[in-house]
Amino acid sequence: MSTSSWLQLLAIIVLVAGGTRLLGPYLAAVYGDDDDVDGATGPARRAKAPGDRIFNPIERFIYRLCGIDADREQRWTSYALSLLAFSLVSVLALYALLRFQHVLPLNPTDAPAVPGPLAFNTAVSFVTNTNWQNYGGELAMSHLTQMIGLTVQNFVSPIVGLCVAMVLIRGLARRRIDAVGNFWVDLVRGTTRIFLPLAFIAALVLVSQGVIQNFHGFTTAHSVAGGSQLIPGGPVAGQEAIKQLGQNGGGFFNANSMHPFENPNGFTNLLQIVTILLIPFALTYAYGRMVRNQKQGWVIFGAMFLLWFGTVALATGMETHGNPELTARGANQATSSIQSGGNMEGKETRFGAAGCGVFSASTTGTSTGAVNCAHDSMTPLGGMAPLANMMFGEVSPGGTGAGLYGMLIFALLSVFIAGLMVGRTPEYLGKKIQAAEMKLVVLYIVVVPAAILAFAAASVLIPSAKASILNPGPHGLTEVVYGFTSAANNNGSAFGGLTGNTNWYNTTLGLSMLIGRFLLIVPVLAIAGSLGRKQRVPATAGTFPTDTGLFAALLTGVVVIVVGLTYFPVLSLGPIVEHLGL
Repeated sequence: MSTSSWLQLLAIIVLVAGGTRLLGPYLAAVYGDDDDVDGATGPARRAKAPGDRIFNPIERFIYRLCGIDADREQRWTSYALSLLAFSLVSVLALYALLRFQHVLPLNPTDAPAVPGPLAFNTAVSFVTNTNWQNYGGELAMSHLTQMIGLTVQNFVSPIVGLCVAMVLIRGLARRRIDAVGNFWVDLVRGTTRIFLPLAFIAALVLVSQGVIQNFHGFTTAHSVAGGSQLIPGGPVAGQEAIKQLGQNGGGFFNANSMHPFENPNGFTNLLQIVTILLIPFALTYAYGRMVRNQKQGWVIFGAMFLLWFGTVALATGMETHGNPELTARGANQATSSIQSGGNMEGKETRFGAAGCGVFSASTTGTSTGAVNCAHDSMTPLGGMAPLANMMFGEVSPGGTGAGLYGMLIFALLSVFIAGLMVGRTPEYLGKKIQAAEMKLVVLYIVVVPAAILAFAAASVLIPSAKASILNPGPHGLTEVVYGFTSAANNNGSAFGGLTGNTNWYNTTLGLSMLIGRFLLIVPVLAIAGSLGRKQRVPATAGTFPTDTGLFAALLTGVVVIVVGLTYFPVLSLGPIVEHLGL
């Protein structure tokens, strides 16, 4: 790696660590309970937050307009029903918009109606925070669809994940109470107090760096040589800001963050990586403050950071070392003052191989899925790094809320394993982890791999599905597995070489997204409800401490071992055997 690449990585770590410390307390204040109140619900429990004088009147207006009773908290079952109803209406509304966009205004490129299977896939994709795109954005979507359809979901879909994480934290922090919060209040507060202000600032910075923001269609440009080119326009900066802040990843353009109108230079590339990682890591600090034990937050932060840094090292190391086949044929892939070095196939010369490694690990360690290089063109083990990140369940550090509640599920599994080793009932934050919780934990861990492996197996056996695979052999298997892993873990990135815009893949990938979103959210809410009803038990000499570096190491090891046991066979048939064949 060049000196500039090392400095960029150092800058990312420093900015994310500093941002965690600054943003974390604010997130805790927005969603936290008053430390001096115990046993109450509704506003009586709600802590004061910065900006109340500004945001409270806005939120009260929204509550009156929508008929929301902000004074009433819900049990986990009511919370889940509200969340599922909101998501269902969102899918139906976005599906209708996609089907009728050709007769609606703000369509300067004359984008046609989106076909039914693709509209289903796209609607489910954006509502589940996946943002898988089986289409080219600048050609297939009108400006109206991009703004009030896709961008709106870029705001609310990550906030849904944030709401679920807050419910789980409340379940751990509260005691002997059924109420877990109010979904509609949590949704509004996340929108008005967190994402709208941050996205507005990020969009202004992106515009200042050359990211476009207009209502133009295609502009014809004529060259001095007599040629012509169509230059696309559109409201890009507004979507780009929330695309990264909310770990969405769906690009306005087909080339995503490789396109210079979305990601013009090294500074915007750095900014996008930092904004991708900021909220997921900051939530760990908020978690520590909300459970009144900051060490717990740093333990989760440490486990997430170890997993993220490990995949950054693998992806960056493999890409900067280049393709050994080219080295054997005399090609010089070394980094120097006149070339970026490494494996430059599918890379942007603005960012190089190292920039691809850091960006790919960050977007797949979260649920972002944006790309600044072609993942399909990465080396076999370099491409395995983003694939492994998604197989971890995207807990390194994961999407908004989803990464935190995913890691907390692994924390419950870790204390259960530790309890078996010391021969006592496992406890986490003073709550006994018993059979009811562990059944839900097992469901959470098993359901996504089952969907991925079942759909991938069917796709390599059904002739019509196999026809979509461009590259036969181990790489083709990796493309298929990557696709379903990305969909089921709500990431949205893809290996090229797999034609996803078919009835089979539009349907099965859409089903994978629904399974990976809602069949995980419901068990998490059920666990939160169960834990919230429990009384805390005092720690004893036999209690396994969960606020130490030892537990961070155990937690990291459990994530790696569980995922390794689940996916190693398919990885050995895909990227590993491809690497050994070089």
